[in-house]
Amino acid sequence: MSQNVIVLIGRILLSIIFIMSGFGKLADPAATAGMITNAGWPAATALAYLAGLFELIAGIAVLVGFQTRIASYLLAAFCLVTAFVFHSGAINIPDFPPAANGLLTVFNQIMMMKNITIAGAFVVLAGFGPGTLSVDARLGNSLVTA
Repeated sequence: MSQNVIVLIGRILLSIIFIMSGFGKLADPAATAGMITNAGWPAATALAYLAGLFELIAGIAVLVGFQTRIASYLLAAFCLVTAFVFHSGAINIPDFPPAANGLLTVFNQIMMMKNITIAGAFVVLAGFGPGTLSVDARLGNSLVTA
């Protein structure tokens, strides 16, 4: 399999979570707004919609390979911010059994590590480029490698 096909497959796999999440936030921002409120940030509903729009647009950009480096750096930063703001602490839901809170804390730590890992993949994509099977390559954008 050529390196360009591998990069295309990687872009497809990286983009799926953001496209799906973006659609979800735009269709029903309540859960995301709740997390934003719990983190102490203002304008939670507006930020949930902005996050959904960002994820959708940046996810599609990575999928098709358009402005891939910019989208990748932005998504890497987004992943790191969400990892440390929303997934770095222990979960303690009042009236939940301690074991349930412990399990939720483990899941939260897994989500944090997932976000950090995805950020690393986006840094690699930004560094090496979207490959020749991309809109960037068709437009002649510089630094299209692979």
